[in-house]
Amino acid sequence: MTERFRVGTRRSPLARVQTAWVLARLARAAPGVRFEPVAVDTSGDRDRSVGSSPDFTDTIDRALLRGEVDLAVHSAKDLPVELDPRLSLLACPRRVDPRDCLVIAPEHRASPLPRGARVGSSSLRRRAQLLRWRADVRVVEVRGNVETRIGLVRSGTIDAAILAVAGLSRLGRTGEIGRILPPTSFLPAPAQGALAVVARASDSTLVPLVRRIDHTATHRCVTAERTFAAALGGDCRVPLGALATHQDRTVSLVGEVLTPDGRRRLRRHRRGPASDAEAIGSRLGTAMLDEGALELMPLSRS
Repeated sequence: MTERFRVGTRRSPLARVQTAWVLARLARAAPGVRFEPVAVDTSGDRDRSVGSSPDFTDTIDRALLRGEVDLAVHSAKDLPVELDPRLSLLACPRRVDPRDCLVIAPEHRASPLPRGARVGSSSLRRRAQLLRWRADVRVVEVRGNVETRIGLVRSGTIDAAILAVAGLSRLGRTGEIGRILPPTSFLPAPAQGALAVVARASDSTLVPLVRRIDHTATHRCVTAERTFAAALGGDCRVPLGALATHQDRTVSLVGEVLTPDGRRRLRRHRRGPASDAEAIGSRLGTAMLDEGALELMPLSRS
């Protein structure tokens, strides 16, 4: 009898594309095993109100713990900084471009955004970075999936929207990119551009199967970035960014925190052996706390 496993995923077009991509790789890595997607509504999908703090993993992970699904595929940046100890992040397939970009209204593509341009984003990190880059822009809180945000730009409701390059790439919408935003000014969210495959830690059947699709360098970079965020108590209410790179058995990590208005920024770098990725992230976060990082993050104490 063919083994069959249920894989929890969000219903959004991007989540479905990402999950299909992962399942194709699992099918190649484990011939004869059947993986079936199961769509689940998360609290973040149900509540898109302005000011809410969306959670795009909660319901799926509860279904995983109850045995209603056997695996979960998440955008790695959506994972809580600390997983439930009964769950395990088994695999991070190869990461795609982690940078942010602007989707820009056609009339502004050939020139700089006009003074007072309306730029859409619901991320505190992106808001702070935008204001640091251009204090004159009006950051408009927008909610919804990639298509919704592109639609707001095309309709003229906003002049531009800031989105992840990875999402547009996976949806085949790179033609919408008006400008790539350099990490020197727009450090991405921890684990942006990476996917995370999560299972019950006790599942002795799935653990070795799923680990076959893990990309070691990506997993180490994701670990360093997530550990950095955890050291700072980071979640989506904290304007922080992190990006790790892996080369020649070395992980280099850049992390930053900003004030919500973008006027002040603390950015630091640490590197070390790739096998110490977790420690690298923790040490960088601790060092930045020692330099007063919490003073830049008043929202983290609310």
